[in-house]
Amino acid sequence: MNVTLALANNDAMLAIRFLLELVSLLCLAVWSWRKVPSPWRWLLVVALPVAVGWAWGSFAVPDDPSRSGESDIHTPGPVRLLLELAVFFGAVAALNFAGLRRAARWLLVIMVGYQVLAYDRIGWLLSH
Repeated sequence: MNVTLALANNDAMLAIRFLLELVSLLCLAVWSWRKVPSPWRWLLVVALPVAVGWAWGSFAVPDDPSRSGESDIHTPGPVRLLLELAVFFGAVAALNFAGLRRAARWLLVIMVGYQVLAYDRIGWLLSH
């Protein structure tokens, strides 16, 4: 079965996705800064986003059209989808737990909207 990724691989959607990835990592850093006591906050504000970014970049589905198509650690599509949802919606939770509830609600709306528009990517991931 050949699934066409018409909307999810649109240049505008890929740019939005990239921005959401960066925002997600930033939200983890904000949570670390606001909730972790010194001196550990200095370590975690860098280490947590770096570790999540590494996982994001390393665990990939081979031939993913939204990426270079390469994969460091070959990952089944459903597992990759869980990783993506954990990072995107983990950013919402991070803002909420950092006490930035209004920002968390707005980010939740944006994340859900993105996922709805990227329905074809979700279908592709579930089929691989």
